[in-house]
Amino acid sequence: RRLLDEPVDMVTVPGLNGELGILPGHTPLISQLKTGVLTYVQDGKNSQLHVSGGFVEVREDRVSVLAVIAERPEEIDVASARASRERLEKQLSGWSGSEEDLEVARTELARSEVRLQLASSRS
Repeated sequence: RRLLDEPVDMVTVPGLNGELGILPGHTPLISQLKTGVLTYVQDGKNSQLHVSGGFVEVREDRVSVLAVIAERPEEIDVASARASRERLEKQLSGWSGSEEDLEVARTELARSEVRLQLASSRS
């Protein structure tokens, strides 16, 4: 689904190698996204989205974000995110699985933490 198709003043995305701040006239680029907060400024107002997985592409004066997961703070189910975080913390504290599964669990934990961070910021 399309979450935003508006002119904005600035976009900050969680790139694979760190946060990327994008202003008009930015050099074209493509980067993989990691789990985190996408922030955009529109008419002096900051807005945020939880994003995880996918890519960001910067072309001329357009930023396209294709995320596996994207949600607005008001869409976040706090109880579900809290339960997920608690389940994953327990699971990780006694980890006995593979390295690949460990990375999946860590990513899921990061998603839960970002979701809770965004949900609490709207309160």
